[in-house]
Amino acid sequence: MAPPEINPGSNMSDGLSGIRDSKVSSWPDVRNPASLRCKRKASDQTLDEHADPENPDFFLENFDVEKKTRKIMAQESFPRQRFGRPCDSFDKYCDPANPVIVRGEQILDATHRIKSGIIRTPCNYSKMSRTLGLDLYLKKDYLQVTGSFKERGARYALIKLNKDQRMKGVISTSAGNHAQALAYHGRDLGIPVTVCMPKIAPLVKVESCREMGAEVILYGDSFDETRDHAMKISAERDLTYINGFDHPDVIAGQGSVGVEILDDVPDVEYIIVPVGGGGLIAGIAKAVKHLKPDVKIIGVESERCPSWQTRQMLGKHTKCVWSQWGAKNTIADGLAVAEVGCNAYATCNDLLEKVISISEDWISIAILRLLEKEKAVTEGGGAAGVAAIIANALPELRGKKVCTVLCGGNIDASTLTRVIDRGLTAEGRIMRFTVNVQDRPGGMVEMLKIVSDVGASVKEVQHDRMLLTAFVYKVALIATVETRGRENAQELVHKLKERYNDEVTFHTVSACHYGEPTPAMLAQSADPTQETVSEENLG
Repeated sequence: MAPPEINPGSNMSDGLSGIRDSKVSSWPDVRNPASLRCKRKASDQTLDEHADPENPDFFLENFDVEKKTRKIMAQESFPRQRFGRPCDSFDKYCDPANPVIVRGEQILDATHRIKSGIIRTPCNYSKMSRTLGLDLYLKKDYLQVTGSFKERGARYALIKLNKDQRMKGVISTSAGNHAQALAYHGRDLGIPVTVCMPKIAPLVKVESCREMGAEVILYGDSFDETRDHAMKISAERDLTYINGFDHPDVIAGQGSVGVEILDDVPDVEYIIVPVGGGGLIAGIAKAVKHLKPDVKIIGVESERCPSWQTRQMLGKHTKCVWSQWGAKNTIADGLAVAEVGCNAYATCNDLLEKVISISEDWISIAILRLLEKEKAVTEGGGAAGVAAIIANALPELRGKKVCTVLCGGNIDASTLTRVIDRGLTAEGRIMRFTVNVQDRPGGMVEMLKIVSDVGASVKEVQHDRMLLTAFVYKVALIATVETRGRENAQELVHKLKERYNDEVTFHTVSACHYGEPTPAMLAQSADPTQETVSEENLG
């Protein structure tokens, strides 16, 4: 393993290193102390060394909580505590006290050495480009054999093992993509692979790893418990532990994505990368800046799992308690990593333009849009970059040549069905409303005629007589309706309000645009019950 390029502590313990100013980010700007809306003197450039980040009130006491962040916390019942104690298990390849910066030459070496064992995935021009007002290219790495970019790092890490390590085998912790990638390439290279997975890991992924010859150990109810057990087995059996997003060789392998993007789109101006543990964005950023420094790299996290921005905010290695909490309900499970990799952060944080967070309603819409427009089936994490673009979270991209990575496609059918329904609802193409009508012959017919006259279609109607205890001769109709889009949905809303006034209530998913959307963007996706949608409506 190559030694670090810089002093291990450099740029890693500065109390206010981190994120650039972003109108759409949920978190304060902590790179520029003068602009930090913080409950301390603007000239104070470091946090109190005696302060305890694990205190539940530390975040609220030291940082002003912006309107949007308060809304997220309230809706999701997030804990007040944001910073937590990192995992105690020691991994010699991923030591926060001595982070390794991956070099551009390592990535070029990885690109050459893995190319015979992975698929050279296409980087296609998107059909959505004209509507979005930019030239959008999609790097389709979900087309790898195991369905994600993880194969690149897994293969390079296995290739780099010495003879003794190959004979003894490797072990890792993963609930999905990394485990499958390691199992597949371990079988191909003749290297024994053991993967520890949480008990809650999807059965299809467990069986997939076993079919590819890996030894699967199910242990623990959380990722931390599983990782601790894997590290214990690693020591007992003398197996090499390979971190799925922070091992230096894994980061170098993931960087081959950036090399291929520059080969296919040499004049690209922005690259948008989903961020979980940070291995992918670290590899891409290092590769691209090594070959073409003018290209700007932007990271995108889910609002429910803002681990990278949490790391930037505190200025030192930490666990994001919010990500632990949000991981229970996120559709971007591939991005649900509570601890950002120390090597990944050291490698690329200073190379990034910024890191933003995006709502999961927009991720749902992005999955739907990719399915309809590009015929691409992606998981939540893989669609995060597209979500940021279609939500207008990055208005500086208009008129630019942009590439985003569709980094994974492992989404099960039941989840995909729910995500599609939520995406259709967020776009106004499925509406649900409750209307109180006379519980007599013809009472429901009038409502159905209004729906029919505007060209919408009823999917389902439920009768509820228990809710209206004071009205014996009325019934609440809970209707689910398909529309032809936002304008059609707004027409239906207008007609129903005109006829029923306060007797009708709409149940919508409000996927509010960030900033000021263009008319074309507003027409294709927004809350149909609102005439205009902007960040001001976040309330």
